Amino acid sequence: MRSYFAAITLVLAAVGAIGAAKEQSLEELIARANAAPVKEQPSLYINIAERQLKSADELYSEGKVDDARAAIADVVTYSQKAHDAAVQSGKKLKPTEMASRKMSHRLRDIKRTLNFDDQAPVQTAADRLETMAQDLLSHMFGKEK
Repeated sequence: MRSYFAAITLVLAAVGAIGAAKEQSLEELIARANAAPVKEQPSLYINIAERQLKSADELYSEGKVDDARAAIADVVTYSQKAHDAAVQSGKKLKPTEMASRKMSHRLRDIKRTLNFDDQAPVQTAADRLETMAQDLLSHMFGKEK
């Protein structure tokens, strides 16, 4: 009976740890990504970029344009870091490419909801992410020189 309760306790602790990992603060996730081995960095940096994209969308909805622009800049920065780590390690190329393309499409969707004056930085970010996605495809399927 004791082993049964011990097993249940371990399972609950593991589930709690997984939930806590998902709920890491952005600063903790950034620190973790910066300290991680290169082969693990692409997925961590993409996670950061996706969080910032969600934050930017919410900030634009709230009318906080300057904060949203800063979040969009972070999306590009961390997507670039994910791209660079994927190319350097040769790992996570396809998931990084797919995430970059998906975020690019989401940025274009966000752009359509904004005032004309606020659209240019979002379009620039979307174009940059699309370029990164294309570059990753080239690394996956390009011919060796």
